Amino acid sequence: MKPILSKAQLGYMKAKNKFEDRSRALEKKIEEMAKLQEVTQEIMEGLVVESGFHDAFNELRVAENELVEWSHVTMKHEKTYKDNKQAIEDMYAKLDTDPKMRARIIQLAMKVR
Repeated sequence: MKPILSKAQLGYMKAKNKFEDRSRALEKKIEEMAKLQEVTQEIMEGLVVESGFHDAFNELRVAENELVEWSHVTMKHEKTYKDNKQAIEDMYAKLDTDPKMRARIIQLAMKVR
């Protein structure tokens, strides 16, 4: 039986998959272009937009933020949160300054049921 996921978790998974697909497409376009000519910054910028990578990145960031917000609200109802409130709040406080902490929170948020 599949686990029941929240709207935020489903949105994150969808955005992450789209980002990964666009990333692979961008890599392929870069490889193809590099065979024909030098890939300059201008060409790279065009490929990023053309491949949809930029939009997928922005959508992923929005989905991550929604997932993090959802998890923060949801965790406040758990006994673990009440027992470790300060430590958990410290984790969330580092969210925008520590990429490793952000990744850790996202991983934890995907495990919340």
